[in-house]
Amino acid sequence: MGVSWDVREATPDDLADIVEMVHELASYEKAPAECTLTISQLEAALFGPSPAVFAHVVARGGEVVGFALWFLNFSTWRGVHGIYLEDLYVRPEARRGGAARALLSRLARICTERGYARLEWWVLDWNAPARDAYAAMGARALTEWVPYRVDGEALPRLAER
Repeated sequence: MGVSWDVREATPDDLADIVEMVHELASYEKAPAECTLTISQLEAALFGPSPAVFAHVVARGGEVVGFALWFLNFSTWRGVHGIYLEDLYVRPEARRGGAARALLSRLARICTERGYARLEWWVLDWNAPARDAYAAMGARALTEWVPYRVDGEALPRLAER
């Protein structure tokens, strides 16, 4: 029998664990100095008066070992919402046991129950273990799209134009 995972919506009691894992993810992605998330920031985003971001956690034996942080996007072509998965992280000791699949399965269920058209996310090109796992779950890489970002000093410059 496989590992039984408890996937549930995050609560305020999960904030410290999630923030710690976000920082672990930033280190894994070789950018720890770029991660400045605090508990109070995440609390305001998830549990403030008008939350626009959502989180689920995965636990085993009561211990939170992973999270998925997501928000709604919209397909103009399909005319319905979808889920954009901003971050998915499972602690190393819980990997390869189905925790990530359990989180993605819950998000896919939300999509199907609510009539959303898609579940999508980005993966770093060098993260072969994640890419292989996602492909095994039926996800496909969208290689024809190139992501763009405006941040840092370029953001206020663009805003002034």
